[in-house]
Amino acid sequence: MLNREIPFLRIVLPLCLGIVSGLYLAPGNLFFILSGVCILILFCTGMLFNRQLTNPVYGISLMSALFICGLLLYTKEKERITVLAPEEALFSGCLSDYPEEKENTFRMILKTENMVSNDSQEKINGSLILYCRKNTEMPDFIPGDRLIIRCIPLEITSRGNPYEFDYRFYMECNGMRYYAFIETGDIILHSTPIHRKLVHSALIVRERIIDMYRERGISGERLALVAAITLGQKKMLDQEQKQHFIKAGVMHIMAVSGLHAVILSMFIFRMLFFLRGRLNIIRVAITIIILWFFAFITGLTPSVLRATIMYSFLQAGNIIKRPVNGINSVLASAFVLIMAQPSVIFDAGFQLSYAAVISILLFYRDLYLKIHFRHRIPDLIWQSATVTVIAQAGTLPLTIMLFNRFPTWFIISNIIIVPLSSLVVITGILVPLTFPVHFLSQFLAVILGFMTGLTERLTEIASSLPLSSIENIGITSTECVFLILFVFLITRFLLDRKSIPVLLPLAALLLFVLAGTIKDISTMKSNELIVYNSIGSSTIGIRNGNILTIYSDSIAAGQEVIRHSAALDLKVYEKPYGRNTYRLKCGEKNILITNTISTATIQPVCPDIIILTGKRPVIQKNIMNSVSSEVIIISPEVTSLSRLSGELSKVNAGKVHYVEKEGAFFAAL
Repeated sequence: MLNREIPFLRIVLPLCLGIVSGLYLAPGNLFFILSGVCILILFCTGMLFNRQLTNPVYGISLMSALFICGLLLYTKEKERITVLAPEEALFSGCLSDYPEEKENTFRMILKTENMVSNDSQEKINGSLILYCRKNTEMPDFIPGDRLIIRCIPLEITSRGNPYEFDYRFYMECNGMRYYAFIETGDIILHSTPIHRKLVHSALIVRERIIDMYRERGISGERLALVAAITLGQKKMLDQEQKQHFIKAGVMHIMAVSGLHAVILSMFIFRMLFFLRGRLNIIRVAITIIILWFFAFITGLTPSVLRATIMYSFLQAGNIIKRPVNGINSVLASAFVLIMAQPSVIFDAGFQLSYAAVISILLFYRDLYLKIHFRHRIPDLIWQSATVTVIAQAGTLPLTIMLFNRFPTWFIISNIIIVPLSSLVVITGILVPLTFPVHFLSQFLAVILGFMTGLTERLTEIASSLPLSSIENIGITSTECVFLILFVFLITRFLLDRKSIPVLLPLAALLLFVLAGTIKDISTMKSNELIVYNSIGSSTIGIRNGNILTIYSDSIAAGQEVIRHSAALDLKVYEKPYGRNTYRLKCGEKNILITNTISTATIQPVCPDIIILTGKRPVIQKNIMNSVSSEVIIISPEVTSLSRLSGELSKVNAGKVHYVEKEGAFFAAL
């Protein structure tokens, strides 16, 4: 039945499985050729079963073909980024966005096209992140400008802490594998193109709209909030503003996504009330066109493109006057995005958007019909509450896994803040549209500023409520999959008890508990040393089963420790050390934490592992010749590596681990 109602389900699912397998497999061309031949043979064999009602051979061959297709697409996407050597060269390309001002630098993204090195020119693919020293005013560059720069590309690395956001993987999925530091003198040539790409023109239009807000008197934090809510431009927000919205459970209004598409489409639909009956197709078409125009002025960002494509597919049935399955339309839009960029399935925004929309399509109507209100206002509140609960339920497992928190007051905050943000979005669009009429746009800007300030204030109140957010909770990816399955099945059962047997959600719950139990047993039976890649401090963890003892020179444990303990449900004990030398005995391993490697510190303990700490540690001359330790770990706070390089060079290269460069250090104990 699902094959007929939701045909894209059996297309998207194996395609995604193939892409995920690309994380662990790296097959060559021969594998894909042989796989293609085998699948072709299966297809031909399937023709023999065409007379039967079902054709399992054809189904297996189709699933296999889509799986291999997903694996091939992701493999080729990874290979698309050119491998660069860490040596000086000239790079030419075009700017992908406006320069972003940082504390000491200007950050720019250059979409590279050519590289000149050793008098040879080579075409290259990928983007390069440039950090230009802030010794002059912000460069007057705009998206699409062409640059030739001289730099040494350095590979982007992750900090490597357990269960931490993989920055390197995220940047690679967005086409960026390298970064470089440059001076203004390293910009050899800057030129303006005759024609800019559509995406660059969209970013320029978005910046012009932000300037319109400024000219109408919106500034400071309110301008940052208006730009985020209406245009999806979050670079102007400070960290405190973001935290308020995250804790209140309304961070989704900051990303121009499905919510904005619904708000705008409903507004346009009501404005075009006179196009009914046979003219309804024109009404839908105009709405889609305006929605795509909105996507353009917001910079054609991934989130708004995702929402617009999703809405376009959902309304396609109305245009062709055929009934469509909402889930199938949403999966069709996902298929388009996946084919264009396979790695998009690893994007948190993609996962959360589709989880929320699919949940709403599956369960909203059934839950809404459970309670009836005669009056319009209570009914509207119930509608808003229903959408909020269903969307939050659908994204609950992902929220816990990705962010290690859960907003407890999300129903109240969404019922109040989302309608208000809807007015902000609509007014924010009307301000640039009425900009030529000064008094009207000025009046709308005053209203916009007031509503934005009210939105921010209500969000601050919601985030400051007692127990506004359950913090430091976490699950692994395996637990997340089973929890998604359980939430889906239990919601289906509670809304319609005749639809599925109660054993199905109970089985999913059992699998979730089993996955957690296996994780706990594995954790209890293992011990390890972790030297975290923390910023500006030394943080060493000794894990004995589910007890994590932290030795740190900082007052409180950092986010890297909190995330690790949340994912594995560890009990954390902190032991700040103030002495220059600290000796530990863990199992059969002697561990020395010190800022001085000398005869006095080495001989009493004969350490198996040495952790060198301090900003300016000391190594006694020629002492390294007598050190027999398994490994020497250089903590991330050490800043004088060049001064120590002479002594460290006497140690076998495999025995020295630089945490800041190579990531967090792990060793079983």
